[in-house]
Amino acid sequence: MSKVPKELQYTQTHEWVLVEDDGTILVGLTEHAQSQLGELVLVELPDLDAKVSASDEVGVIESVKATSEVYSPISGKIIEINENLEEAPGLVNTDPYGDGWLFRIDPTDPDELSDLLDAEAYSQYMEEDED
Repeated sequence: MSKVPKELQYTQTHEWVLVEDDGTILVGLTEHAQSQLGELVLVELPDLDAKVSASDEVGVIESVKATSEVYSPISGKIIEINENLEEAPGLVNTDPYGDGWLFRIDPTDPDELSDLLDAEAYSQYMEEDED
């Protein structure tokens, strides 16, 4: 079973969300998703200052097995991207909840966070998805 940190929230498209102390939102790809994709070879991230809506496609992740879209879990403005992933996309594989984070959003509607899954609901969703 994949690691599902309890302090994070999740999307059904396998992004994780961390609400930072300053109210910004850190976004990454779950351990489950990266393990399904396999070794990552390319990560395309959204443009800085891009305004996005919840569930917008904002990037692409390519692995040796497949290509997968990355979606914004919440509406807002992209204020930071993990530039280390340009040279080292494998960080998502080795540390998906740490150095492998994808981007940071300044949310326009923090109430959208209530639409995300908690760790328990995400774990249940993954189990149902495998059936």
